[in-house]
Amino acid sequence: MRSRYCAFALGNARYLADTWHPRTRPERIDLDPDVRWVGLRVIDAPAAGGETTGIVEFRARWRHGAEAGEQHERSRFRLAAGRWWYLDAETAGSDIL
Repeated sequence: MRSRYCAFALGNARYLADTWHPRTRPERIDLDPDVRWVGLRVIDAPAAGGETTGIVEFRARWRHGAEAGEQHERSRFRLAAGRWWYLDAETAGSDIL
């Protein structure tokens, strides 16, 4: 999860695509270059313990000009071929701060 957050912060759509499970990956990933990601707080990430699926709950703070907000999400991951793949997420939305 932290590496995907860094990819958002750096505008690295290629890394996001490379870590997104092929079954759920969109054809295009369009990142807004004016959005600055300014903080990540992982709320819950239960240890996998031999599991092949996992959930990471987090809050990521962003800025867009004078506007600021927070994305609250529970992301699902799957272990396959020796690596974790992002599947999808439940979002609680993006709160304007």
